[in-house]
Amino acid sequence: MIIRRVKPQDRDAMTAILNEVIAIGGTTAYQKPIGPSHFDRFITPEDDQTFLHVAEADGEVVGFQWMSPDKEGMGIIATFARPGTVQRGIGSALFQQTLKCCRDAGYTLLDATIRADNTGGLAYYSKMGFEDHSVTRAVPLADGTPVDRVHKRMHLR
Repeated sequence: MIIRRVKPQDRDAMTAILNEVIAIGGTTAYQKPIGPSHFDRFITPEDDQTFLHVAEADGEVVGFQWMSPDKEGMGIIATFARPGTVQRGIGSALFQQTLKCCRDAGYTLLDATIRADNTGGLAYYSKMGFEDHSVTRAVPLADGTPVDRVHKRMHLR
């Protein structure tokens, strides 16, 4: 498996992965399918603090992770892997590269916002060293179902 910066030709694979995750439901705040243009801001970022890395195995994108700035010094992270992928360590490998780039870009704080019913996502970010920060209660899904959002943070100083 290799970890590398996103390329324009990765759009379709990332779109397919994210739309499959959305269709399965229960693990992402995204509830409606996205198009390939969703990734344009990461492929041609307007700043040096926005980036996206892909995990590639046997020539195919099997996961990706992005970082984008929010408040001064804080970045918002999101991670996705192809459902059913048997390759282990995708998220850990992506995070090693993302963390290096975050430090190089001057981030001091990282934020991951995870649905409370996404136990795998909560465990992943805890394993990477994120700590619970706060909870936004009862955020309604498209069908009105309330689901809490857990905000996990990592300080880089």
